[in-house]
Amino acid sequence: MSTKKIISIVGATGAQGGGLVRAILADDGPYDVRALTTNTESAKARELAAQGAEVVGADLDDEKSLREAFDGAYGAYVVTNYWVRRSPDEEEARTRPEMELAQAAAAARAAKDAGLQHVVWSTLEDTRPHFERLGIDVPSVIGTYKVPHFDAKAEANAFFTELGVPTTFLQSAFYFEAFTQGQGPHRNERGELVLTIPMSDKELALIAAEDIGKTALGIFHRGGEFVGKTVSIAGEHLTGQELAAKLTSVLGQTVVYRPVTPDEMRASGQPGALEIANNFQFYSDASEYFTGVRDLALVRQLNPDLRSLDSWLEEHKRDIPLD
Repeated sequence: MSTKKIISIVGATGAQGGGLVRAILADDGPYDVRALTTNTESAKARELAAQGAEVVGADLDDEKSLREAFDGAYGAYVVTNYWVRRSPDEEEARTRPEMELAQAAAAARAAKDAGLQHVVWSTLEDTRPHFERLGIDVPSVIGTYKVPHFDAKAEANAFFTELGVPTTFLQSAFYFEAFTQGQGPHRNERGELVLTIPMSDKELALIAAEDIGKTALGIFHRGGEFVGKTVSIAGEHLTGQELAAKLTSVLGQTVVYRPVTPDEMRASGQPGALEIANNFQFYSDASEYFTGVRDLALVRQLNPDLRSLDSWLEEHKRDIPLD
């Protein structure tokens, strides 16, 4: 029988949770994986089982299943998915912030009841105090939320602290993978490849999704050192001009940086434009704060294999649409 400590990983077939599963399986360390998924028969779940993970069915909307999946574990990684695909009925029943708040509260209660010794909760900043501090008035998206997928996660921190759950609050950054999902360069009417993200001349904090899980493992390895603390992570801090230069180098085609403004993005009519524009306005106008709290030296201590954007782009350049 294994004497290793079990880490229960919510969202084990997703980007963040999957990265942590793979990191633990590749690490000859003190932890075993319990991979939590809503569908134990999916191809990704079966692949994790074949690699040696214990795969368990659990759902953030079913607190009993979470409590059972946390039973006997040392710790847990908890992440909610604001962008999950939902039916029209689900959209009507509750907003996405309400969904994330309910799911985080259920996870916190389950963690408390199971007596977990260390929870890493994947969270983000509340953008509203930063906009207020900077004197910036941005339109609300849902209720009082300016960037709901940030703000609601920050509100959910209180569920863990108020219950006394030993928690590390892990704040991530803009994913490298966004370049493969429509936020990379696009060809304009003159045939130029143009990067238009609304960052002005400010630095953006970015990270490979896989590195979030790897860094979480580094936090678990440090025992209780980061319990009760916030660890904000990134892999690179780069301006739009620097991003365009790196894309030019790896794609072999000139990429020009011509940033739109947040107002122009909001007026674009694209799905989710208001929230995404507000998000970029936070990244840009609060850049000094956002990059400042993401200490790259600390992240490299926690995750010595931290990917550079150059390395990631070389591997994924064929996945970046250039239409």
